[in-house]
Amino acid sequence: MADLDQRLTAFDLPSGLDTPCVVVDLDRLDANIARMQAAMDAAGVALRPHTKTCKSVAVARRVLEAGAQGVTVATLGEAAVLRNSSIDDIFVAYPVLATGPKAARLRHLLDQGPLTVGVDSGEGVAALVAATDPRRRPTVLVEVDCGEGRTGVAPGEAGDIARAAQDAGLTVAGVFTHGGHSYAGPDAVAGAADDEVRALDTARAALTAAGVECPVRSAGSTPTALASARPPVTEQRPGTYLYGDRHQAHLGSVAPDQHALVVAATVVSTAQPGHVVLDAGAKALAKDKAAYVAGHGVVPALGGAHLTTVHDHHGQVALPDGTTRPPVGTQVAVIPNHVCPVVNLTDEVLVVRNGAVVDRWTVDTRGRM
Repeated sequence: MADLDQRLTAFDLPSGLDTPCVVVDLDRLDANIARMQAAMDAAGVALRPHTKTCKSVAVARRVLEAGAQGVTVATLGEAAVLRNSSIDDIFVAYPVLATGPKAARLRHLLDQGPLTVGVDSGEGVAALVAATDPRRRPTVLVEVDCGEGRTGVAPGEAGDIARAAQDAGLTVAGVFTHGGHSYAGPDAVAGAADDEVRALDTARAALTAAGVECPVRSAGSTPTALASARPPVTEQRPGTYLYGDRHQAHLGSVAPDQHALVVAATVVSTAQPGHVVLDAGAKALAKDKAAYVAGHGVVPALGGAHLTTVHDHHGQVALPDGTTRPPVGTQVAVIPNHVCPVVNLTDEVLVVRNGAVVDRWTVDTRGRM
């Protein structure tokens, strides 16, 4: 673990940044987009990146221009923002329960164009039907559980949900799953990828037996995306690969030099022995920490030093033996543990190329819960 952290590299930051701030390297981002698109093209699998990571219209447009089939979102609010920005091929990969205010928002989205949503219950099917006009109803994918134990029916039960949805007047396009148990650790990734493939194959057979066609078999997880891009999978929905983070590096999904996002921070205190304090704490870096990493982020410029503690606005960095203590005012890049909540903590990201700011991107779907 320590050896890998010492090999993580950040890109060059512009000087004089108003820290803490989130910074994206455009060349690394575009390389990550191109690398995943090329892998999916070679596998003959459609790519539908999950935008809950970037939460950005600008990035969504980049993945579509690179060849993505469409985009994935987690909420109707995220879908509305992208739809209002003329992005049309959207899948809400969530068991949408269209009751109360959500029913009206779903109808508004459908008035603007087609939409695909997830479903994993008869109650969800009934709510979608009750909330929508027969002339403007969403397409649905039935969610199946491949081992994470979060949402989704057992793969063999997918046919019952699909049949009920089709009989109720909904168009069923297929099934989807999420190998989220891949995040348990590096040793879990290969097994989770196999689980995705098996679950989608079983679900496809269940739909066929129920008399429902199943053209879409969609998997979704950055750690498993490459390994499960094989029959019967027709689509992948990774998201974190766009920016990368420390967790992905430890899971083997991102190489040490492929991180496209960092949190820029400044050393604000060296008053206490044994560590320095950055102006990036939990409200800039979040607190996510998997069992297979130590601390709350890595500072490559300080020999792979960890942030051992994060308070709201203080990040304490323990310096490795032999590392020169940086003076107050030193600006450093932090590779966060989990990039998705980090992006949701800021209003905009600075976009850099060759160490110079070239753009600023709004975090368009921030707070669209």
